[in-house]
Amino acid sequence: MGPLYIFLLLLCKICEQLNCVKALDIIQETGIRTAKVGESVTLRCSCQHNAVTYLFWYQQSLGGKPLIISKRMKYSTEILISPAYENRFQVVAQPGVNDLIITNLQPLDSGMYYCVILEFNAIEFGRGIFLHVKTSLSNTQMSIHQPALKVLRLGDSVNLSCSVSAEDSKGEQSIYWFRRTASQPELMYTSERRCTGLSDGTLYSINCTSNLELNPVRSSDAGTYHCALASGGAVVFGEGTKVEILVPPPLLVYCLSVALILSILGLLVLSFLRYKLKSKLCSSCKGSDKHMMCSEALNATQENATESLHYAALNLKRGVEGQRQEENVDSACVYSRLRSRKE
Repeated sequence: MGPLYIFLLLLCKICEQLNCVKALDIIQETGIRTAKVGESVTLRCSCQHNAVTYLFWYQQSLGGKPLIISKRMKYSTEILISPAYENRFQVVAQPGVNDLIITNLQPLDSGMYYCVILEFNAIEFGRGIFLHVKTSLSNTQMSIHQPALKVLRLGDSVNLSCSVSAEDSKGEQSIYWFRRTASQPELMYTSERRCTGLSDGTLYSINCTSNLELNPVRSSDAGTYHCALASGGAVVFGEGTKVEILVPPPLLVYCLSVALILSILGLLVLSFLRYKLKSKLCSSCKGSDKHMMCSEALNATQENATESLHYAALNLKRGVEGQRQEENVDSACVYSRLRSRKE
């Protein structure tokens, strides 16, 4: 039992390490990072888990595949950088830290940058950050137009559109879509485009339209969608279209609303019935010989419903004429119509 127990214990520890690494995401910047040609940027990344053995950086240009930039062991200061990047790319060699420094930025540096770890022979990618290297508009003459806001409903079918115009463009033009959300990484979509070109012999211009179809619309489609044009090594981003999803209220809200409406209607009906009952009682009291008014009787009944009854003894005297004599004025007023009979 001893060896088996030790084996199971080690297996549990290994599984625990794997689960911890999977639960612990790579700490990497996300979103879109913008910089100008000739500047320097630092892309942050770190992972402190003990199960990590190697740290990498990958670059994916628009329309290209991921290419390895650097590789190093977690606790080693020796860094291997690919020949295509070794002139302007550096990596910070500290335990658990894998920051990438790019100097003298060029338009071709635009693209997605992924921080990658290796643990137990499994590779895990970070969320990635898109580096947008801006060039002078006087050289590229590109512009992108997008609607600012789209409000959609669940289940709708819609096409997000953007129009692109470029002058003096050289090489192939490609249009891409990026979606940016608060809780998810950047997502990139390739897009078909319809373009028309004009040339007068010295100046060439191109106008393109691109659509991104959302069918059907889901709640996870909310976010900001940027249209991007890649042409001649330069990338130009649109301002973005913010997509808001209208989610219908749940069934519980409908039920509570119906219950509230029924409660209000019930109160109105009870108030109406009380008014009718009071009117009927008053109409039956009118024209009687009682000296106490009906409204006073009703009020007295409502106010003294819970009070106990009180009794008073009457001192009656028989007169010669056979009429009852009362001792005080109040009793004479109240019992003025009572008569006694001689025995």
